[in-house]
Amino acid sequence: MSTVKIYNFMGLRKIAAGISLVLLLISVASLAMNGLKFGLDFTGGSLIEVGYEQAPELNDIRSKLETAGYEDAVVQTFGSPVDILIRLGESHDPKLGDQVLSALQADDSQELTLRRNEYVGAQVGEELREQGGLGLLLALFMVMVYVAFRFQLKFSVGAVAALAHDVLIVLGFFSVLQLDFDLTVLAALLAVIGYSLNDTIVVSDRIRENFRKLRKGSPTEIMNTSLSQTLGRTLVTSLTTLLVLMALAVFGGEMIHGFAIALLVGVCVGTYSSIYVAANVLIAMGVCKEDLMPPEKEDGEEVDEMP
Repeated sequence: MSTVKIYNFMGLRKIAAGISLVLLLISVASLAMNGLKFGLDFTGGSLIEVGYEQAPELNDIRSKLETAGYEDAVVQTFGSPVDILIRLGESHDPKLGDQVLSALQADDSQELTLRRNEYVGAQVGEELREQGGLGLLLALFMVMVYVAFRFQLKFSVGAVAALAHDVLIVLGFFSVLQLDFDLTVLAALLAVIGYSLNDTIVVSDRIRENFRKLRKGSPTEIMNTSLSQTLGRTLVTSLTTLLVLMALAVFGGEMIHGFAIALLVGVCVGTYSSIYVAANVLIAMGVCKEDLMPPEKEDGEEVDEMP
């Protein structure tokens, strides 16, 4: 059986805790002062559909709209390359469609057709925002219950701390850079929770196994052994996921750009938190072998573990 090189991860745990604390403070401060730049899914706005005779260049459309004063316009194809959907954070105006059409028609030899000019009310966005926030809280609560049942209460606190850490930093990233926060980004946050939880469960399972198997060694040494044994799997999973997400961010188009960026940040932070945040919390809470040893029957025989 090949030996695994043991890295002193926990030797840097105070530095890692300081880094996490700084990132969390920046995120919370930015969220408190700047908030999130909510997209049309949450704030409401105008939807304008324009038909072209030939497939246009989306960048040319964006440039014309910026020149006309519509700097936050979201431009995408809709159904076919000649159908263009434009989303604007503008108040409802029956003439807005004609104004946008005039701006696009300038210096364009094609005949453009205005097919739709609609307004999405902010009330829908408010409901979506509340339901999305409740969904995140419910997901964190269910994770805590599952990990407490599957492992031990201290592990559930560590897992939820890691997940809350990841979500807050992703939210802070979008708040600091004032990137559009829409439903695709909210979906990415839920995906980050799932990804980070999976990584944390793998690490926690190895920690529990080593606490029961290794007869010598302090909790810190057992943590280092467990993290070193799972390091290869963690890095391979993270790197392959990041390669896919980078391709989506570059070539996926504007519709899923925010989704890919949120996941890129979330995977990086989630990989870090599964090593340092969850394990750090376990050390801080004084996890020991007695916490993880299976209970014994009255006659002294150990209770069989659940598979």
